[in-house]
Amino acid sequence: MLIRKLFKFEGAHIVRNCSSHRCRENIHGHSYIVEVFITSDKLDRGYMVMDFVLLDKVKELVDSFDHTYSLWREESEELKSFVYKYNRRVAEIPVSPSAEGYALLLFYLIDKILQNTAHENGEGNVQLSSVRVHETATGYAEAFREDMKLVDFDIHDIRFSEAIREEWKNDAWWKQLVK
Repeated sequence: MLIRKLFKFEGAHIVRNCSSHRCRENIHGHSYIVEVFITSDKLDRGYMVMDFVLLDKVKELVDSFDHTYSLWREESEELKSFVYKYNRRVAEIPVSPSAEGYALLLFYLIDKILQNTAHENGEGNVQLSSVRVHETATGYAEAFREDMKLVDFDIHDIRFSEAIREEWKNDAWWKQLVK
């Protein structure tokens, strides 16, 4: 069975090396919608794939990008200095912040979160099926498990600014992922 949970965030970025001058040469933002699709071969005692309350860490992760500048680690040191000087909420990420980049990054991280989530209500084999990131009302990118072969980074390449980490209710979930 398949379930879907929707999350939202407002974010800004520059998408270098793309075809559009507007996107590759200008800071701009989007209202993102993130859809997380989860499967299981069994329903829990409440007849659910899993209780959505168990996705609290996923919500905290997605909220980390809200009103945040997503800074591609390949940017120039000059731009990095500028961004950190004038923004408190910065997510420095190892992928270009395109919808495709976000989909891969979020699949990678959400999969780790789910693997570290205790299932104690008779859940079956709970698996992340895909992550869909809508960048606009008319376009999205979706990452599946087989797309993880495109990932050439690890969790240590992802950095959230202090202002983001300070807003986390508890950073134990992140510390568990990076150990």
